[in-house]
Amino acid sequence: MANLVTSLMLWLSLISTLYNVKLLAQDTPRTGSTRFYDFKVQTKRVSKLCNTKDIVTINGMYPGPVVYAQEDDRIIVNVTNRTPYNVTIHWHGVRQRLSCWYDGPSYITQCPIQAGQSFTYNFTVTKQKGTFFWHAHVSWLRGTVYGAMIVYPRAGLPYPFKTPYEEHIIILGEYWMKDLVEIENATLASGGPPPTADAYTINGHPGPNYNCSTNDVHQIDVVPGKTYLLRLINAGLNTENFFAIANHNLTIVEADAEYTKPFTTTVVMLGPGQSLNILVTADQPVGKYSMAVAPYKNGRIVNYQNTSAIAYFHYIGAAEYSLYLPAKLPKLDDGLAVKTVMDGLRSLNQVNLLKETDENLFITIGLNVQKCHSKTPKINCQAFNKGVLSASMNNITFVQPRISILEAYYKKINGSYTEDFPDAPVKFYDFVNGAPNNMPYDTESLKGTRTKVLEYGSKVQIILQDTGTVNTENHPIHLHGYSFYVIGYGTGNYDTRTAQFNLVDPPCMNTIGVPVGGWAAIRFVADNPGVWYMHCHMEIHLSWGLGMVFIVKNGKGELESLPNPPPDLPQC
Repeated sequence: MANLVTSLMLWLSLISTLYNVKLLAQDTPRTGSTRFYDFKVQTKRVSKLCNTKDIVTINGMYPGPVVYAQEDDRIIVNVTNRTPYNVTIHWHGVRQRLSCWYDGPSYITQCPIQAGQSFTYNFTVTKQKGTFFWHAHVSWLRGTVYGAMIVYPRAGLPYPFKTPYEEHIIILGEYWMKDLVEIENATLASGGPPPTADAYTINGHPGPNYNCSTNDVHQIDVVPGKTYLLRLINAGLNTENFFAIANHNLTIVEADAEYTKPFTTTVVMLGPGQSLNILVTADQPVGKYSMAVAPYKNGRIVNYQNTSAIAYFHYIGAAEYSLYLPAKLPKLDDGLAVKTVMDGLRSLNQVNLLKETDENLFITIGLNVQKCHSKTPKINCQAFNKGVLSASMNNITFVQPRISILEAYYKKINGSYTEDFPDAPVKFYDFVNGAPNNMPYDTESLKGTRTKVLEYGSKVQIILQDTGTVNTENHPIHLHGYSFYVIGYGTGNYDTRTAQFNLVDPPCMNTIGVPVGGWAAIRFVADNPGVWYMHCHMEIHLSWGLGMVFIVKNGKGELESLPNPPPDLPQC
């Protein structure tokens, strides 16, 4: 009987997958191949930092398996959840053209895949290529459930730079010795800040600076004189990181899966959710050189893990057990090093954006302290002035709904969300140095599941303004469903009289680090119907509510309209 049930479930899964393939084929014109992947969400026992514990993984791998494809390929991934936790998978940077149902953020485009259930993700990487990554989009599971996704150019289309000798994936991460779900729950229950990570990692390895990690080190073996392409991804939860290779230059040729004009530097900074492709030539004396990762300390009241993760850039011919040459990283609060790299990023080709826009939004981002309403304030109200930490956009803390917004929107289910996210904050003040209310005793935010509705094809400009209500810091803001042009940024309060925009060759990105105590201006065309999350990629900020949602209405005809939901869409 058990075998019969298992066979029936496999047949249903196959029928569902084939139905999804047929459904998407009707909605999306394609020229590529189809790639199939099977993801099993399962626990794996690992030993790190003198500690052994179970972590949640995909197929028992940490980091998870690499998804490979070519531009315009369809990707079909069957995800089966064999853990007690809810899970979803987000395909970070994939624009999900007419495939919003498969974007992955929990309670935004789908309900989670519950224990024992499966869901098939089915999408096409339409007109996209480069370095992407996938990760869990439920709770803090992203801390171990992540992996690279590499999309190569179509056959016959070379890179816009000399073909490297080899390519290597470098994923930056964080590691906690305690259970991540328990850490998130305890942090939210306390009302205070989260603990720091126990270690930074490079491809899952902390390196020799940490306890019990002398041999837990990632290494790249290189041939003297050859040039290598390193695909850098920051999959960390709560820390932005500097990266450098001792005595070697880094030439950036791609940011967030979009080619850039080559720009050479000695150090880069990636916030969670950001990726960079860099060229490195092995042009130094034969030896062992460190690839180092350290935090960018940009928040005045934030605690950081101060021990660097180390990997080896090892020249073939050097003694295997020779000492490594340490990398020179900037001071941990060096904002100029961050600005220098951002100043150097330019789109490979001229863009010439239109000067006129249809929607102009001004969105403040930052932290709040809510008043304590707990009967046990010593336990639950550990923020400043015995309050509770939260986060907001335009002083509205996002509240996660109980069913997905996309399903509620599609089925016209009332009560899950409202369509009144404001185009600007109610109060304008000195955002960087002031507070809307009586700081530091009243920095309350409103709460709600608010969305902003956009007409199909509308040209959108957003000014993202960091605030110092509680703490100024660099916020990596990620927009699902779109890439956007970063047309300007600066320090202080945004001022139309002095702000300078680049409308000729601005970088195209999907995650922008809004500068500490500063602003960033982005533009995109709302030509992808559906429900799209915009949020800070610091996981604790997301847990505190630093996010909002765009609803993009249908255009004309099937190629401008949201398709029907898949038959195996998880239910809440």
